[in-house]
Order: sequence, then C-alpha cells, then structure tokens
Amino acid sequence: MSVKLYVGNLAFNTTEQDLRDEFGQHGQVNSASIITDRDSGASRGFAFVELETRESATAAIQALNGKELGGRALNVNEAKPREDRGGSRGGSRGSNMGGRRY
Repeated sequence: MSVKLYVGNLAFNTTEQDLRDEFGQHGQVNSASIITDRDSGASRGFAFVELETRESATAAIQALNGKELGGRALNVNEAKPREDRGGSRGGSRGSNMGGRRY
C-alpha cells in the first residue's frame, strides 16, 4: 500500500526530479508533485511524494525531516487526508453575485 508524504519548506527552485532523487534513496517513488500557484505557476513551497511502502515512507521521514535541500530544512511527514471545505467558491451568495448587478 503506497503512502503519501507532505514535504514542506521547499526552496522555490526545487524540482520534482530533485524530490524523486532524494526520496528514491529510501524506496520506490510512485509520484512527486510540487504544488504551484494557479495564476503564476510558481511553486508554493510544498509538495507531495508518494512512496510504494510504509517502510520506505517511514525511512524517508526519519532521514529527510529536517535535512537541508536547496538551502532550506525540509519538513516531511505523512500527508493528512484532505478536508472537505464544503460548498462551491463564493459561499452562500448564490447566483446573484452577492447582490451586485451587472
């Protein structure tokens, strides 16, 4: 069963290949995804890395949490399931755009 890890405090020039190289030393990497800003495409400074086994994920956390990569100390832990934030964008305003008329 694969395990998804959260990787925070990334240097903004870190690449997905950099993550694959670092985490690959501890087990089979299924995926590495740096989260980017929707508008600018720039890194938001964190990523998710999915490792093949629980053992490799545990080894990666122990070895890489606090390790410097690109001049910054990584924050590595098991990713938590995404919480349902409820509703759609715009909250409870409905379709009238908050009372504005266009």
